[in-house]
Amino acid sequence: MEALIPVINKLQDVFNTVGADIIQLPQIAVVGTQSSGKSSVLESLVGRDLLPRGTGIVTRRPLILQLVHVDPGDARKNDDIGREGEEWGKFLHTKNKIYTDFEEIRQEIEAETERVSGNNKGISDDPIHLKIFSPHVVNLTLVDLPGITKVPVGDQPVHIELQILELILKYISNPNCIILAVSAANTDMATSEALKVARQVDPDGRRTLAVVTKLDLMDAGTDAMDVLMGRVIPVKLGLIGVVNRSQLDINNKKSVADAIRDEHGFLQKKYPSLANRNGTKYLARTLNRLLMHHIRDCLPELKTRINVLAAQYQSLLGSYGEPVEDQSATLLQLITKFATEYCNTIEGTAKYIETAELCGGARICYIFHETFGRTLECVDPLGGLSTIDILTAIRNATGPRPSLFVPEISFELLVKKQVKRLEEPSLRCVELVHEEMQRIIQHCSNYSTQELQRFPKLHEAIVEVVTSLLRKRLPITNEMVHNLVAIELAYINTKHPDFADACGVMNNNIEEQRRNRMRELPTAVPREKSVGKGPVAVSGEPPASGADADGAKALAAGPQGDQDGAGTWRGMLKREEEGAGSGPGSPLKGAVNLLDVPVPVARKLSSREQRDCEVIERLIKSYFLIVRKNIQDSVPKAVMHFLVNHVKDSLQSELVGQLYKSGLLNDLLTESEDMAQRRKEAADMLQALQKASQVIAEIRETHLW
Repeated sequence: MEALIPVINKLQDVFNTVGADIIQLPQIAVVGTQSSGKSSVLESLVGRDLLPRGTGIVTRRPLILQLVHVDPGDARKNDDIGREGEEWGKFLHTKNKIYTDFEEIRQEIEAETERVSGNNKGISDDPIHLKIFSPHVVNLTLVDLPGITKVPVGDQPVHIELQILELILKYISNPNCIILAVSAANTDMATSEALKVARQVDPDGRRTLAVVTKLDLMDAGTDAMDVLMGRVIPVKLGLIGVVNRSQLDINNKKSVADAIRDEHGFLQKKYPSLANRNGTKYLARTLNRLLMHHIRDCLPELKTRINVLAAQYQSLLGSYGEPVEDQSATLLQLITKFATEYCNTIEGTAKYIETAELCGGARICYIFHETFGRTLECVDPLGGLSTIDILTAIRNATGPRPSLFVPEISFELLVKKQVKRLEEPSLRCVELVHEEMQRIIQHCSNYSTQELQRFPKLHEAIVEVVTSLLRKRLPITNEMVHNLVAIELAYINTKHPDFADACGVMNNNIEEQRRNRMRELPTAVPREKSVGKGPVAVSGEPPASGADADGAKALAAGPQGDQDGAGTWRGMLKREEEGAGSGPGSPLKGAVNLLDVPVPVARKLSSREQRDCEVIERLIKSYFLIVRKNIQDSVPKAVMHFLVNHVKDSLQSELVGQLYKSGLLNDLLTESEDMAQRRKEAADMLQALQKASQVIAEIRETHLW
């Protein structure tokens, strides 16, 4: 089981090569307040002076310290160092440089800290990786974190306490991390900030080990017996007391080995019953044992995590594609794939189907039958036409001659005006379909052909070609839709079967209404009496007899038989005469101003006028519904033929003709600047994960698991 820790160190090296921390490996994080003795504990475990010292905050970047035990004989022949030596160190940021002078290691830590964190006592979460090879250490992976502080000092930011706590929690929140909570013996354990922070992420205390430092600095007459026995604050993994070197010892160059020897003597004298369960050596063995058991418990989940990540990065690397070798084949393949996906999106057979909204052919169908169809149905056949407008059109169509029947030309003029209103929604339908086909380009780029993201210039060129093709087809389609409406306006087919049936039904209704009115009329007046009281013929001709007389009386007197009524020309003329000659001092009393044009005003219509308007309205409505039905059917067909299907059929040939040229290959297939870097990073990470998987497999084969 001792070999498990070197395996974790090997995994750490594997992931350090790619600079990734996506795998949370088992390690020991040292947590404590500022100047509680954290760095002294670490130096005691290493057995050498290698950490910066001073007043205030000294540790300002996380230091990941890997201790690797090597046999004294293997140390000199180890090819890893390239030179003879018993103890040496290596930094990750200096690559393969070997440090045999631990004073130089201390200086490198200080220089690297200031390089990233500056010299204003600020902190950084960018860790320093240091590996120590020695025959005097046990296999451990430790993380030295900045000490917890409360009040900013010097140029430190005002929220330095929050920054340090966030940094500490980042490491100890890892469920694979053992928390080494360091507290000074000359302070009250109930106020220990290290234990408080540890309990936030480990309330059960399953991975927290407490270390009590400075046992030799307690007040006279007091001891730490109750604390070390766990009577004050119980900790599941235990409490271990140590004695650190004082600042005077450090100034006098007292070695760590001498300090450990003096520590053993102090414990034997002050705490004889607990001496064998405290001290630096016991702490090192305990940490080694805890870490090994923790690694054993974490390996199954670690193996699963590595396999999942390996599959994810394999898929990611596949999406980036391989470096281009045959440019012609690659370009043709990408063009063909885009054209196929574009057509499939219209047909509804695309690989990636949108679930949030309608897209492609489904949206075009919605435009045809919902948007366009409902818009046409909302167009009122008589919209914009008032009764006065219809009556004016009838009168204008008769010219100077009074009409016996409703003039047909008035119907044509009015129905053409109404049919013309169908052109605008029809052109809007074309515009909506054109916009949707533009959106399909973006849909294919985002979901269907991710390879295009590798080549931004090719992507832009494809978008430009398709957009240009759509732009060329838009006026052609608009012209066709315009012609569809113009065709309906060119010839008003009153012999249309549906229109003829509607006219027949309408005539029957009118005849039925006429008969009903005739039944309600009083008994007819004798002809002689009627003739005697009849009007004088305007032309001076003798009165007509028989049917001609009846027709003349109808034309002259109007439907109500009142020749001076408000709805007749005689009544209007009489009012004009009275109005013109009634004014005081008028020179032309009774004269008519023939230059005045009567303006149609709202008034009560006569029964004939009302009947004529009703006839025109019914005819317009009947014919308009026929034309609307034709437009609603023919416009989608025209759009599909001239725009949608034409683009589908000619898209690939257009792309090949515009882009498949030898002079454009190098430019179009130039990858984006960061694509090659991302491919390399994904390949390196995949390789690291595969190596990690092999390392874990070796553990199973050697029965270490």
